[in-house]
Amino acid sequence: MASRKGSQQSRGDGDKYSVLLPTYNERENLPLIVWLLVKYFGESGYEYEIIVIDDGSPDGTLEVAEQLQKIYGEDKILLRPRAKKLGLGTAYIHGIKHARGNYVFIMDADLSHHPKFIPEFIKKQREGGYDLVSGTRYRGNGGVYGWDLRRKLISRGANYVTQVLLRPGASDLTGSFRLYKKVVLESLVERCVSKGYVFQMEMIVRARQLNYTIGEVPISFVDRVYGESKLGGNEIVSFLKGLLTLFATT
Repeated sequence: MASRKGSQQSRGDGDKYSVLLPTYNERENLPLIVWLLVKYFGESGYEYEIIVIDDGSPDGTLEVAEQLQKIYGEDKILLRPRAKKLGLGTAYIHGIKHARGNYVFIMDADLSHHPKFIPEFIKKQREGGYDLVSGTRYRGNGGVYGWDLRRKLISRGANYVTQVLLRPGASDLTGSFRLYKKVVLESLVERCVSKGYVFQMEMIVRARQLNYTIGEVPISFVDRVYGESKLGGNEIVSFLKGLLTLFATT
């Protein structure tokens, strides 16, 4: 505890980081992802809060989140549940309203994004003053683990086609591990109209349109540990539709 306190004092720069964690049936994953977030934020000394946005999970995710709040405190774990599953974009809008940080992390709660990369995101943002920093699986020592060939081909193909059509200025368009200045994230979600798999891509495209600066940090993406992947045939079709819509309107 003493070392954590000392590191926090050395970070007295006024910045605070809000982590938005949209959840749906993540009762097995949530305790570990929260523990890891607390660990890496604590070790690095940055001020933080974790906002859990549960969309009416039938598996008891919210009850698990309530127990975690008792363990770590209401100042660190904020619960902002919704009655039903309403989509990723609206989850971020809902979460931002309650975020007290001037910077906002978005990431998955299924352990596919490791919190150990968070200090690297913050370092990158501070070095370049970037409006947003995006985790990339496709540059440097980034990579994907646990996917079959089909999933890898879909993701690579989606990024390649998007690069050709939209020239977004970032290498990983469909990833969802990012750090935003809060005001930038607010501006982007107000403009985004996409749902599902294509939402993250639209965020980058809109950022380029508005001349926001984008930094990248190589990350390792690990397929979800518990539960089922949410990417299916319908998501692929909706991605292609969304890509064509963006191409026609941007």
